[in-house]
Amino acid sequence: MVSRRVSMDDIARHLGVSRSTVSFVINDRSDIRIAEETKRRVWEAVSELGYRPHAAARSLASSRTNLLGLVTDIASSPFGGGIITGAQRAAWERGQVLLIVSVDSDASADTAMLEMLLERRVEGLIYATAGHIGVSLPDAASEVPVVLVHCEDVDGRYPSIVPDEEHGGYTATRHLIGQGHRRIALINLDAHFPADGRRSGYERALREAGIDIDPALVVSGSADAGAGYALTQRILRADDPPTALFCGTDRMAMGAYDAAREAGLRIPEDVAVVGYDDQEIVAAYLRPALTTIALPFEEMGAAAVEALNGDMDAFAGSTMRGWLVERASA
Repeated sequence: MVSRRVSMDDIARHLGVSRSTVSFVINDRSDIRIAEETKRRVWEAVSELGYRPHAAARSLASSRTNLLGLVTDIASSPFGGGIITGAQRAAWERGQVLLIVSVDSDASADTAMLEMLLERRVEGLIYATAGHIGVSLPDAASEVPVVLVHCEDVDGRYPSIVPDEEHGGYTATRHLIGQGHRRIALINLDAHFPADGRRSGYERALREAGIDIDPALVVSGSADAGAGYALTQRILRADDPPTALFCGTDRMAMGAYDAAREAGLRIPEDVAVVGYDDQEIVAAYLRPALTTIALPFEEMGAAAVEALNGDMDAFAGSTMRGWLVERASA
């Protein structure tokens, strides 16, 4: 049998006070004078009897639902789930609940999913992606405040919170320069948004160190191990091969490891490798373990909730810096 939910009437009968008194205390009515001793007794009874407020009734009374929607393709991502963790934590701290729906597309939110969240009266929407890409949201999204995380609105309607890709590329390259390397190759991914920033940071670090930028050391391809392998093979066959590789993703670095070993090179003694993403199932378990740039997924998720609860304009075009995770490959 299912036990009956404890009501305010039950608390009132238990204490011998009116239901209104119980309601005023639980709803923290500052305009009604209630004796402190009565308040104490009400809260003790709430704890003793196991009373829980009815969320639907409270939302009707306050015209607030305290619900936020998160539409995402990262639910099964090996490293992007931090966005969910950060957003959930920030929402919980504000007394809000995060409703999460998963979509399959990398480029656009599913309209039916958005409609479902809007029907439940969410007060704001977060749209997050596993990859740093451009997206276009259905018009229905505009009914509530919207923040994009790890993606950018190609239509220019909504603010976004994304990683500082330029700083990541700069940090990775500066680390390799600090290890004494001057022939540093960039094995970049070909996705527009992250690739441009990472290359810009790579080039800035070289210029600051007085190192000429050699176009022959900059290649790009798909963000997977196969491309990392093929591109590294090409780079290592050059007349003056690099002594260090900055790879645009950890998966590309995994392919670079194989190419380096087939060429008879030791990591990091003969060629150093730095990755990007800190994808744990790759970076921590390669041998040697991969030095890489971690992305601020949890921080971006939390910032999105803060944006929905504060000044949206302050977050327009916002970037958040990642950090270097030093392991054994560089």
